[in-house]
Amino acid sequence: MHWQTTRYSLDLSRPHVMGIVNVTPDSFSDGGLHATSHTAIAHCEELLKDGADILDIGGESTRPGAPPVSQEEELARVLPVIRHAVTLGVPISVDTYKPAVMQAALDLGADIINDVWALRWAGDAQGKTGQDVIAAHPHCGVCLMHMHRDPQTMQAAPMEGDVVPQVLSFLERSAKDLRALGVDKSRICLDPGIGFGKTVKQNFSLLARQEQAIPQGYAVLAGWSRKSSLAAIAHTSLAQAAGMNIELRRAPSVTAAVLAVQNGAHVVRVHDVRDTVSALRVLAAMQAEKMPPLSKAALANT
Repeated sequence: MHWQTTRYSLDLSRPHVMGIVNVTPDSFSDGGLHATSHTAIAHCEELLKDGADILDIGGESTRPGAPPVSQEEELARVLPVIRHAVTLGVPISVDTYKPAVMQAALDLGADIINDVWALRWAGDAQGKTGQDVIAAHPHCGVCLMHMHRDPQTMQAAPMEGDVVPQVLSFLERSAKDLRALGVDKSRICLDPGIGFGKTVKQNFSLLARQEQAIPQGYAVLAGWSRKSSLAAIAHTSLAQAAGMNIELRRAPSVTAAVLAVQNGAHVVRVHDVRDTVSALRVLAAMQAEKMPPLSKAALANT
């Protein structure tokens, strides 16, 4: 399987590590660390040295309760970083739900639009939707994520019941709607949306049953990095997890990335690129030594 993007066709026979570049003052785990163009560009280059396959640049936090950012502010944050990043020789993803930001990023040569709203946001004053932007582009990749409610309310009233069939239904419909506009299946990646309006138990249900939550034949992205559900498991409660040092979330994050790949994820979106790359190399070395299962004929002759 390949994921087609603007400039690259990504061979998904091996997992790809997407490094997070938050050009924001308020992201939940690294807000303010890379909030200027200069520091964000330096962080892009550092992530590439650590082994990132893709860079994901975002100018608005989508943490629970995060306030929205104006289109003008988001453009001012991300465009200088994208302009430099597209010269670095790797696919560039832009984390945005605003059609005007999508268009501006693609005009600069970005390869992927990563949208937590799955192209459903309808706030563009010009009437253009995210679907319009993606459908009009000949090759760009797109990641459609499941989110319950919105960042301001998603954790105040999370989903109820078994989330797996609900997520599957949403992603099937989102992909189908986009394909109806002429977007090839090879351009579409799907993300179950860990932490976006789900409880701790529901998030781990999505990890355990990840292959059931994603329609067959699509690229799969998993974003577990430093999520509060991991901290809640490492501690005893979400209340304690909220104050958990980010460094203490590193090992659980890397573990979750490896488990997501084992369960079928093709791309993992992470803060801790170097450690994740190393862990995935260990997984690959183990998998390379697996013996193929014996056929029925071979078993009969033993």
